[in-house]
Amino acid sequence: RRIEVRLSALHTMKYSATVSSSRRKSRKAHFNAPSSERRKIMSSPLSSELKNKHGVRAVPIRKDDEVQVVRGNYKGREGKVVQVYRKKWVIHIERITREKVNGATVNVGVDPSKVVITKLKIDKDRKALLERKMGKGAEKGKGKFTEDEVKAMQDVD
Repeated sequence: RRIEVRLSALHTMKYSATVSSSRRKSRKAHFNAPSSERRKIMSSPLSSELKNKHGVRAVPIRKDDEVQVVRGNYKGREGKVVQVYRKKWVIHIERITREKVNGATVNVGVDPSKVVITKLKIDKDRKALLERKMGKGAEKGKGKFTEDEVKAMQDVD
């Protein structure tokens, strides 16, 4: 009996020949990433109000941002970011602590993807970043069809 094996026609080409899609190479690149790249990887989404205000979906998290935890044991807790610990890929938030056996209190690390930024600490560099990112999605309603276009499409049928 012969079994036929066919490759799916949906299989797409890679976007860049210089970037490996190998799982182990991707993991190695991720975990050996320098601090400058970790900053970008450790981004957090903005709350819906901030998203509407700035027209940006997510930004790299920084100390003094105010966040709300949306996943995990500390879901619903809010506080200010006291430290962005890039080496361990976590952030420390005020009042999210635990007590060690010897009685000392330590901050609990929270993954930045599991929080939502509710208040941004804005300085000139952050402001420039927001304006730059907002410019990329420039035209309001980018990728959206207007009512006129929808009517025109219905007339075509």
